[in-house]
Amino acid sequence: MAQKKTAKGSGKKDSKPQSASKNGKKGEGGHSFFTWFMVLALLGVWTSVAVVWFDLVDYDDVLARAKEFRYNISEVLQGKLGAYDADGDGDFDVEDAKVLLGLKEPSVVVDTRAEPGPEEPEAQPLVEEEVIEAEEAAQPPAEPEEVEDQVEPEGEDWAAATEDAPEAEDVLDEQVLDAEEEPQETPETEDIEEYEGEDDFVEDSPVDSEDDETNDAHPYEDNTEDVIDTVGEIVEEALAEDISEESQDDSVPDEEADELEQEELLEVDQGDGPIQEEEAAEEEPAVAEDQQVDELHEEPVPAEDLHQDEQAGTTEAPQEEQSKEKVKKKKKKPKLLNKFDKTIKAEIDAAEKLRKKGKVEEALQAFESLVQRYPQSPRSRYGKAQSEDDMAEKKRSNDLLLKAINTYREVSELPDAPADLVKATLKRRAERQQFLGRMRGGLATLERLVQIFPEDISLKNDLGVGYLLMGDNKNAKKVYEEVLAVAPHDGFAKVHYGFILKSDNKIAESIPFLREGLQSGDPGTDDGRFYFHLGDALQRVGDSSAYEWYELGHQRGHFASVWQRSLYNVDSLKAQPWWTARETTYTDLVKMLEKNWKTIREEALSLMDTSRGLFMPEDENLREKGEWGQFTLWQQGKKVEKSCHSVPKTCALLERYPEATGCKRGQIKYSVMQPGTHVWPHTGPTNCRLRMHLGLVIPAQGCSIRCTNQTRTWEEGKVLIFDDSFEHEVWQDASSFRLIFIVDVWHPELTQYQRQTLSPI
Repeated sequence: MAQKKTAKGSGKKDSKPQSASKNGKKGEGGHSFFTWFMVLALLGVWTSVAVVWFDLVDYDDVLARAKEFRYNISEVLQGKLGAYDADGDGDFDVEDAKVLLGLKEPSVVVDTRAEPGPEEPEAQPLVEEEVIEAEEAAQPPAEPEEVEDQVEPEGEDWAAATEDAPEAEDVLDEQVLDAEEEPQETPETEDIEEYEGEDDFVEDSPVDSEDDETNDAHPYEDNTEDVIDTVGEIVEEALAEDISEESQDDSVPDEEADELEQEELLEVDQGDGPIQEEEAAEEEPAVAEDQQVDELHEEPVPAEDLHQDEQAGTTEAPQEEQSKEKVKKKKKKPKLLNKFDKTIKAEIDAAEKLRKKGKVEEALQAFESLVQRYPQSPRSRYGKAQSEDDMAEKKRSNDLLLKAINTYREVSELPDAPADLVKATLKRRAERQQFLGRMRGGLATLERLVQIFPEDISLKNDLGVGYLLMGDNKNAKKVYEEVLAVAPHDGFAKVHYGFILKSDNKIAESIPFLREGLQSGDPGTDDGRFYFHLGDALQRVGDSSAYEWYELGHQRGHFASVWQRSLYNVDSLKAQPWWTARETTYTDLVKMLEKNWKTIREEALSLMDTSRGLFMPEDENLREKGEWGQFTLWQQGKKVEKSCHSVPKTCALLERYPEATGCKRGQIKYSVMQPGTHVWPHTGPTNCRLRMHLGLVIPAQGCSIRCTNQTRTWEEGKVLIFDDSFEHEVWQDASSFRLIFIVDVWHPELTQYQRQTLSPI
């Protein structure tokens, strides 16, 4: 029996996997269809739970869209089909259809509404708009969102939205034609298609460049290009209504369209200049027209136009003409390609695309190959110079930068180089020469630029800066006088001319130029140095509005505060006008100075007893009156050996204190001030140092120093410590001279690395 049970049990086990499902069918892999159905059902349930729990779908938004779609459809259909209301009941129904098909006679309806006036036909455009809205609503959700973005553009999104706007207008026009079968005017459509063709031509779009660029590329070039490639083009097209006649008469040829990409590159390389003004205007399209009118009021208007305006008795026409002139100026783009370069444009574009994507090595090889094959191609050689420039930036190599400078020169000397390319090339060459400290070479390049393009005011302004960098204020002054004679409202020339006048101690004369230049807001005027010198000039003539300009400079980010107006700063350093020895952490140095003050004084007095004139007069134009001499032992962290031979004991005492002798942004010196001296309120150049004053010979009365709103006096053998980046002022009204020893030290919060790497001042 046991064997039978075993066999029976074995038979059951063997037959169980082969059992059929409840519906009589076997599932694949031994599982029934019912099992799979339950699994899928459970997955659906849990998916629904997840959607609700994690709020993956905004049901309110979906319901709102559906409701809005239903309302729009009902309203549109009611408005559209209402035109076929045959029985006068206010809607379109089956009875109306029968009348229209001739199956039923129209019923006479008494219309109690007012008779339609002459303006009734104007209702048709409204019907057309409703049809358009209905057709747009019937499209997928993405399309209506794009249309909404185009209606209210803001910032960069507006530029992207308007790129698709011409296509949307074409679609709408086609829909209206199908509905009403009315002819449409096409000049704007033709212009739009032409512009789209130009967009299709650009191989290296701003988006691609932005995605593919690396940190080695010049950031200012890529940023500028983004603005030019998107906003600049669209703004001009948006104003096409004002220049529709001009667009028809003077359409862009295919060859000029092929140059657009190359022309944009030139605008990128020019950097600061007129392009910045254009970008600023394009970033605020809502006020573009007002800006254009304001700017054009400063431009000379031909006498004939003025005469015609007076006869017409209105200013609307001149404003329209000025707007058109402004648009023309925007549309005029520099040309980089000569006739030969147009024939090899595809090869140039391929190499340029590598450069713009940050593949500097590959771009340089590509342009070098082009130069070898086409040595007379200006654009190829210009691309080589740019690639060498980029490579120098990437590898921080002065040798590579010198190669780029030389290649820029070669470009400008080619016989068939376009004028715009020559201008961009020489401007970049001058910038890089100045960057390397080759001021004389940069000045020569700028002089050549002005000779080639004598009408370009911006180049003359750059030439003036070149003279200032050389310390040649006399020639710089002449340049800016010439500029202001031709362009009296040029803000850049005004602030620089005012700066030169102030340097010549013509304080009162400098104020209007500095003030008007800053008020102009022209590119290059929003500089802390001009706020600094305008406020200083106003202080010297007793004008309290100086602090208003200091406050404005602080708001613009040029000054740390109204009191602390140094221009070469390290952020986040502790800032206070007066310090104690303990706060500086340099207590050992202070103790040494106060302990050996008599030794230091004796060596100073021995210098003053001689007739060799070792004390040099202060030459920073800080004195209102009096005499103030200095004898320097360390300058910018370097020991003045000749001076230390005269005061060996003092120098030996200081050798052990690198916080003082190694301070590259300070000095160690004697300072003697004669009676009747007043030093104007002023600030030092940097917040990276603190200044110690050791009293050596101090009269009993009449000598004092103010730092911010606190005034103190010196004591013989004692050290005063203050931060000279704050405003300070000195009076010497005693009957005898005052002698102190000045020791500058690093700000205690600077790291060792910062102390080693900060540039000298």
